[in-house]
Amino acid sequence: MQSQEDVELEADLLGKGTKKLPYPKAVGFIVTNELCERFSFYGMKAILSLYLRDKLGYSDDGATVIYHVFTMFAYFFPLLGAMIADGWLGRFRTILYLSMVYALGSILISVTSMPPVNIPQLEFSILALLLIAFGTGGIKPCVSAFGGDQFKLPEQEKYLGYFFSLFYAAINAGSLVSTFLTPILRADVHCFGDNDCYSLAFGVPGLLMVISIIIFVAGRRLYVVKNPAGNIIGQVGACIGHGIVKCTKSTEKREHWLDHAQEKYGPALVEDVKGLLRVLVLFTPVPIFWALFDQQGSRWTFQADRMRQDIGNWQLKADQMQVLNPLLILIFIPIFQVAIYPFMTWCKLISKPLHKMIWGGLLAAGAFVISGIVELSLLPTYGTPVAAGLAQLRVYNGFNCNLTLSVLHDNNLREFHVPPLSVYEKLDIATDNFIDLPYSLQGNANTECAGVNYNGTFSLKQKTAKSFFVSNEGVYNFTDDNEKVVGGVGVRFLSNIRGIAEISIIDVKKNKTMLSLKSSDKDKKIIERGSYDVVVADQTVLTGYSFETGGVYTINVYENSNGTYVADGVMITPPNSVHILWLIPQYVVITMAEVMFSVTGLEFSFTQAPASMKSVLQAVWLLTVAIGNLIVVLIVEGNFLDAQWKEFFLFAGLMVLDILIFMAMAFRYRYVELRSSSENLAVEEIKMPPKTDSNKDNKQN
Repeated sequence: MQSQEDVELEADLLGKGTKKLPYPKAVGFIVTNELCERFSFYGMKAILSLYLRDKLGYSDDGATVIYHVFTMFAYFFPLLGAMIADGWLGRFRTILYLSMVYALGSILISVTSMPPVNIPQLEFSILALLLIAFGTGGIKPCVSAFGGDQFKLPEQEKYLGYFFSLFYAAINAGSLVSTFLTPILRADVHCFGDNDCYSLAFGVPGLLMVISIIIFVAGRRLYVVKNPAGNIIGQVGACIGHGIVKCTKSTEKREHWLDHAQEKYGPALVEDVKGLLRVLVLFTPVPIFWALFDQQGSRWTFQADRMRQDIGNWQLKADQMQVLNPLLILIFIPIFQVAIYPFMTWCKLISKPLHKMIWGGLLAAGAFVISGIVELSLLPTYGTPVAAGLAQLRVYNGFNCNLTLSVLHDNNLREFHVPPLSVYEKLDIATDNFIDLPYSLQGNANTECAGVNYNGTFSLKQKTAKSFFVSNEGVYNFTDDNEKVVGGVGVRFLSNIRGIAEISIIDVKKNKTMLSLKSSDKDKKIIERGSYDVVVADQTVLTGYSFETGGVYTINVYENSNGTYVADGVMITPPNSVHILWLIPQYVVITMAEVMFSVTGLEFSFTQAPASMKSVLQAVWLLTVAIGNLIVVLIVEGNFLDAQWKEFFLFAGLMVLDILIFMAMAFRYRYVELRSSSENLAVEEIKMPPKTDSNKDNKQN
C-alpha cells in the first residue's frame, strides 16, 4: 500500500508533467503533411476512371477493372508498409521513402497524360498507378501512429485525443477540397489543344505530394523517432501457422487448436491471437460492403457522366459528385450520435454495435437498388444499341425534297417516304449473320429529286449499324457509330454538294469556332454542348442549333442549283435528359450506410480486440477493402450481365445475402471485455475520440 507521501509525490509529478509538457510542435508538420497527401490521393482518384476511359481508351468495364485493381493494391500494401516500419526501417524512414515513391508516381502520371510527351501512355500510366498504390498503401498504417509517437503518455493522453481530432479533420479537408477542385481542372482548363487538361488535374495533386514531403522533412529535428518495435503482423501469422501445423500433427487434444503454439510463442501472445481471431471472423462479410462503397468512383461516376449536368449556367462534373461523400460524412456523424442512434435505440431497432452494422449493410443494398432504378430511367437516353441477331439500317436523304424508298424484305415489297434532309431508320432487322435487301429510290416528280432513280442492295450484318447516304453521285454506305457520347456531343456532316466546302460550327456569342472541317470529312466529331450556328462556305445554314450533351447528331447539307446551301439535323442518339441531381439519394443512403457499417465496425473491433492486436486489426480492416475491390473486378470481368442496371441489382442482392449471414453471426456473438497481456499500451492502441475517428476511419486513412 502506498504511503501518503508517495501518493502526494505521484500526484505532484503527474500534475507538473501535465502542466509543463508543451504540445509537441512536430504535430503541425505531421498534420499538414497528411492534409497534402490526402489531397493528392483523393484528387487523383476522383478523375482516374474518366482518364482511363477517355484518354487511355478503355471501355467502361475496362476502366472499372483498372480503377478497382488500383484501389485493391492501395489497400493491400498497408500490410507490407506495417511490416517494413515495425520490422525494419521504423515509421519515419518508411513514411519518407515511400512518400518519395508516391510522389514519383504522381509526377509520372501527370507527365504521361501530356499529349506532346512521346512515351507509351498506357504502360507508363499503369506503372505510375502501381507506384502511387505502393506509396499511399505503405504509409497508411504509419502516419497516424507516428503522430502518436510525439506524445508522452499518460501525461499527454488528452493532447493525443486533440491530435487525432485534428488529424482526421485534415483528412476530410484534403478529400473534400481535392474532390471538388480536380474535376474543375480536368474539364474547365484546356491545354495541348484538347478540351480538357488531365495533365494539370494530375499535376496539382502531384505537386501537393511533393510539398507534403518537404513539410514532413522540415520537421525532422522536432520528431520523436522510435526504433522498430518488431513485426507484430509477422509474429501473428507465424503463431497461427505454427498452431495449424502442430494441431494437424499432434494427437494431443487441447481446448483450442491455437494452444499448440504456446510452447514456442508463449501463452500471452496465443491468448491475444485468440481474441483477435474472434473479431476477425466477423470481418468475413465486410468485403462485400466495400465492393459496393468503392463503386462511387467507377460505376457511379460513369452513370453520372451519362446524365444532364447543367445547374443554371454552371456545369456539375460527373466526378465532382464524389464530393458528396466527405461532405455528408461531416454532417451525418453528429446527427447520428445526437439524434438517429438514440431514436433507433428508443424504437428497439438497435441495442448492440453489431445491430448498427446490420442496418448499415441494408442501407448499402438500398443505395444500389436506387442506382439500379436510376439506371433504368436512363435506358431511353442510350439510343438503340445493336443487339445480337439484329442489324440496323439508316438511309439518309441528301436532297432537299422527298424520296420514296422501296425495300424487298421476306418477299414483301414495302414503301417508305424519306423527308428532305432526313433519315429512314429500321433498327431491328432480324438476321443470323448477313442479309441482303434489294431496294429502289425514286425522287418525286417536279422537284430537284426528279432525276433520282437508284437501285441496289442493302447488305447488312448482324450486330452492325449500316448507313446509306443518297447524293447526286449515287448511294454510298458507311458503318454508323450511334454509341452514346459521354462528356460531349457527337456530330457528323453528310454533304451532297458540288466540290468541297469549309464547314464550321460557331459560337456566335463568344465569337469562337467550335469545329471546322471539310465537307468531305464524314467522321463523327466531338464538341461541347451549346447552341451554335452552322456555317457552310460563309453561308449560315442553321442558326442557334442546340447540341445537347450525350446526343449524336447527323447534319445533312445540300447545295441547290443556284449555289445556295441548306441543311437540317437528325438526332441519332438522344441527349442526356435525366438530371445528375437524381443521384443525390443514392449518395445520401450509401453515406448513411458508411456511418453505420464502417464507423461502427472499427469502433467495435477496437473495443473487442486485445490492445496488442489493434495494429494488426487495422491492417486486416484495410485488407477487407482490397478484397472488396477484387470482388468488383471478378464480377465485371465475368461479363455475364448484359446491362448495367442488372449489375447494380446484383450487388444489392449480394449485400442483402451478405447481411443475412452477418446477422446470424452477430446474434450469436458474445461481447466480452478483453484485456491485453501487455501492461503498456502502444500509441496506436489509444482510442480515438468517438466523434472524430469515425469521420475518416471510413476513408481508411
